Parts: sequence; C-alpha cells; structure tokens
Amino acid sequence: MRRVTLFVNGSARNGKVVAVYGTLSDLLSVASSKLGIKATSVYNGKGGLIDDIALIRDDDVLFVCEGEPFIDPQTDGRAQEELTGSHTDWLTLNVGGRYFTTTRSTLVNKEPDSMLAHMFKDKDAWGNKQDPRGAFLIDRSPEYFEPILNYLRHGQLIVNDGINLLGSPALFVGVLEEARFFGIDSLIEHLEVAIKNSQPAEDHSPISRKEFVRFLLATPTKSELRCQGLNFSGADLSRLDLRYINFKMANLSRCNLAHANLCCANLERADLSGSVLDCANLQGVKMLCSNAEGASLKGCNFEDPSGLKANLEGKFLFGVDMEGSQMTGINLRVATLKNAKLKNCNLRGATLAGTDLENCDLSGCDLQEANLRGSNVKGAIFEEMLTPLHMSQSVR
Repeated sequence: MRRVTLFVNGSARNGKVVAVYGTLSDLLSVASSKLGIKATSVYNGKGGLIDDIALIRDDDVLFVCEGEPFIDPQTDGRAQEELTGSHTDWLTLNVGGRYFTTTRSTLVNKEPDSMLAHMFKDKDAWGNKQDPRGAFLIDRSPEYFEPILNYLRHGQLIVNDGINLLGSPALFVGVLEEARFFGIDSLIEHLEVAIKNSQPAEDHSPISRKEFVRFLLATPTKSELRCQGLNFSGADLSRLDLRYINFKMANLSRCNLAHANLCCANLERADLSGSVLDCANLQGVKMLCSNAEGASLKGCNFEDPSGLKANLEGKFLFGVDMEGSQMTGINLRVATLKNAKLKNCNLRGATLAGTDLENCDLSGCDLQEANLRGSNVKGAIFEEMLTPLHMSQSVR
C-alpha cells in the first residue's frame, strides 16, 4: 500500500496523509473530502500534472487544485504580486461553516477600500485566523455572503441556481446588511435602489363588499374583526351582520349601511359622512367623536333592551337625518346636531348636555327625562311634543 501527503495547491501547511488505492478519480474524491475543496487535478512537487495513478510513488508530496494552474508553495507570493501588480493566488474562505474558494484579486481589486480588501490585500497583515484545513475563518452568514462574492467576481447580483437577486426580495435586507458590514459601497447603493423599487405601491383603494364578505365568512362568529383605520369609502355594506366589529377611525364615508346590524360596533372617530344607515341596528354602538355630517339615519334603533347605552358623545352630526329613530338613553353629550332632522325620535332619558341643537327639528320627539342642560337650542323646533319639556331639563 502506498501513502502520500496531500496539500492544497500553493500551500505547504495542513497537509493530509492518505492511502493511494483504486483510480485517480478515487484519489481526487479522497482529497476533496480531506481538504474541503472540489479537487479536479493533482500535481507533484515540481508542477507536473499527474494523469495516471501509476505515476504516484510511496511518500510522494502532491498538490491538489480545483482547476487553477500549479502554484509553487516555495515561491514568495508577495514578491510575485509586486512583479505582476495583481493578487492572483488562490485561497479558501470558511464563512459560517461553508467553504468558498476564490482569488485574492477578486476580494481586493473591485472594492479596494472594503473590509475584505484590507483583510486580504497583504498576506498575514490582518492576522486572519485559519481552520485546520487552512481556510480563512469569517463568522458571517454564507447565504448572504455568496451573492457578495459573486458580485465581486463579475459585478452581477446572482443568488443560488442563477436566479437574479432582483427576483428574490426576501434576500435584499440580509445581503444589504452584509454589504454594509464588509463596506462594499457600490453594492450598497445598488441594493438600496433595488429594495426601493421592489416595494409595492401604496394601495389606498377602498375595500369592496365582495372582499369584506370574504373576510366575514373566514372569521369565527365569536371573534372580533379588526377593521381599524381601513378604507370602505363608497362600499355597499347593507344588510350585513357587523356586530362587535372594530371600525375605529375607519373611512366609511358614502357607505350604504342600510339595515346593517352594527350592534356594539366600535365606530369611534370613524368617518361616516354622507353614509346611509337607514333602519340600521345601532344598539350599544360606540360613535365617540365620529363624523356623520350629512348622513341618513332614518328609523335607526339605538335602544338596547339590556340597558346598554349607545355612545355618540362629541359626534359630528351636522345636518344629519335621524327621523323616527329609537334613541332611549342615548349619550349625545357635546355632540354637534346643528340643522339635524330629529322628527318623531324617541329621546327619552337621552343625555343632550352641551349638545348643539341649533335649528334642529325636534317636533314630535319624546324628550321625557332628557338632559338638555347647557345645550344650544337656538332656532330649534319643538312642535307637537309628546311630553312637556320642563325648565329643569334645560337650565343648570
């Protein structure tokens, strides 16, 4: 049995003693495993290419390469670089446990001011640590390092299987952070532009009835659907079961909510201007500081048999039409109802303290036990009242 000592091409360190058997392909396979490279050819100490296993003698020293020309380990690499004006010697990097083989010129020439260039410009100048195989250790992610190395090789952003990086937005941020770490300035600029171009355009288009019904069907009946801040402008949501849904700060302007069930829904600070809520169920609804200017709420039901009061405190209801609505015990404190139509409404026990009722039509309303203290009733119409309005209700 013959044995030989194998070294990586150009190196006289970290050699491996192996047994020679079988064919030359078998030896190359063993060399790839022992040295951590993809061995393709073997040279003797004088640079002669060995193409037959029979040419190898016992105790030979062989140099294994990955297709590059033979590099004499006795040659002073630094002197050679000075003569040629370039860095052409091959080296292996161990990046996060994964091996990469490249030339010193690849790491130095394209970005001479980068960290990689400073690390490998001069041999041993940076004090790079090496693993037992002689590969330079770099504690970074190999997945993100590979596109950077490819970029230094040919100036293109390429990921695995030849897919252009522009088609893989998920890698943008990771590769960008690696480029910043290594100081690859030209790649940083390229990636920042690519990330910006890959961002989807902001979509402020309203949600349609079809889309919203799909959300409703996919949500369990006992779960609260969060629609806070969403845009439903102009949508037809009539006759839908919208109980307990969070519409806080949502845009519901010009929506059709007629006959919808909004029991205990949260419409706080929502925009309901110009919407139609005729005959909607608004029991226990929260409409604090919402805007319903010009909306129609004819025949709505705010009255909850369980005693839960609808809260419309501070709501902007300028010119709203609420004719015939059931609003027993409703909270309209400091709301704006100027020019509103409230004919034949049931406002028994309602809180209207500080409410602006200027020019409101309250004819035919039931205002028994309603609190009108501090409210503005200038020009309001109180004809055909069902119950007398006592001074104690309107005077502090």
